[in-house]
This record gives sequence, structure tokens and C-alpha cells, in this order.
Amino acid sequence: MEKGKERIAKRMASAGLCSRREAEAWILAGRVVVNGQKLLTPACLVGDTDKIEVDGHLLPQLQEERLWCYHKPAGLVTTHHDPKGRPTVFEHLPRYLPRVISVGRLDLNSEGLLLLTTSGELARQLEHPKHGWKRKYRVRVHGMVTEDIIQRISKGVTVKGVKYAPAFVEIEPQQSGGKNQWITITLTEGKNREIRKMMASFGLEVSRLIRVSYGPFQLGSLPQGATREIPKKVIKEQLSCE
Repeated sequence: MEKGKERIAKRMASAGLCSRREAEAWILAGRVVVNGQKLLTPACLVGDTDKIEVDGHLLPQLQEERLWCYHKPAGLVTTHHDPKGRPTVFEHLPRYLPRVISVGRLDLNSEGLLLLTTSGELARQLEHPKHGWKRKYRVRVHGMVTEDIIQRISKGVTVKGVKYAPAFVEIEPQQSGGKNQWITITLTEGKNREIRKMMASFGLEVSRLIRVSYGPFQLGSLPQGATREIPKKVIKEQLSCE
């Protein structure tokens, strides 16, 4: 690679505009211009003197790499722009935050811990399977989670042709006569709507889903809608110890 230059998708991600994958898709869609020329391929190297525009706007300058825990409320989608016009996480963030992107997602009706960062590169690192970071959720289901269901989930299940990796399920103490049951599920993958789909395959409906941890990062007592910045030292320690 030419000294002092990097791939355009990496530069866009480092600027906190999007992920590398999204950057490549934007390039192929003709949304990126470099030095006045529309880019037609992600196989492009750029340096500090190159003028990069996305959707007619200059690429933001590289931001300091920062990370926050955010307590996402239910009813928000984890996207910058929703074609259906639904309220988004990024429209409801505290005003003091700089432009950020999410590490993974939580669906519309899910709540709890969402990591936010100024760096697309850091988001990519935190999402990378090599870390093997577990995601833990408290889940309220309508119905009973039996020992047989727990054992089947612990071995991995296939739902409509999609294979889900083994997950660990714990049943919380249930109030006498209740029709709802709280459980804790720990995932290693985090596929789209994984918990809801697994529960539905056993005839169980998820009525509430709260992510309480993502790898070493905990939701704790963080109020809904609030953020807590993670110190740089902690980020470095957690990434270096993997």
C-alpha cells in the first residue's frame, strides 16, 4: 500500500460516517466523489490531501476515538435515517454527543445497552467475532420456558433454515400464578432478532427484551436515554487482552 494512504472505505469509517461495509455500498451507489471525480470502485487509496465528498458534503475530519454506553429505550430504530419515518436513536441522543455510529444494533422494540462510537474502525473491532464477546439479555416471555427448551437452545437450534449458535439460558424466579416469565439469555452471535425468532419457534412470545451487557461493558444503573463514556484506558485494555 502506498505510504501515507489508506483505502477510501477505511477512511470513511474512521471519520465516523459509517461502517466499512456501508462505505463500500455507498461508493457503488455513486454517492462518493474524490477530487471531483465520482468513485466507481472501493479499490481506491486516499491521503490527507485528497478531497472526499459524500452526498455532496465534505468528509468530516477524523475524530478522536471515543466510546459510550447508551441506554436505548424501546420504540427507536438503530439507524441514522429510517425510510418509514420512525423515530431513531440518533435523533434522541443527548445534544452534547458528537456524530456517532452504533456498535451492532437493537431492534425497534428492544431496549438496553447500545455502544456508540465516533470511529467506524473501533466499531468494526468491537463487533469482530475474534473477540468472542457475549451479549447478555433479560427477556420476558409469555408462557413457560421448559428444561427441554433450555437444553435445545444450549445445543443450537435452526429456525426456518437459519442456524443459531448455542446460547445459555437461565430462568429467573417466577411469581406464583404469573403467565409471564423472566429469563436471562447469553448469546455469542447476535443475529437479527435472534432471541425473538428462537422463542417464537417454541411457541413463546417475547414481550420485553433488554440487553444488559456487551462483552465487558455493562448497562448497570444507567437511566434510559442517558449515556456514559468509557475511558480510553478501559477500551485499550479490553481490546489488547483479547
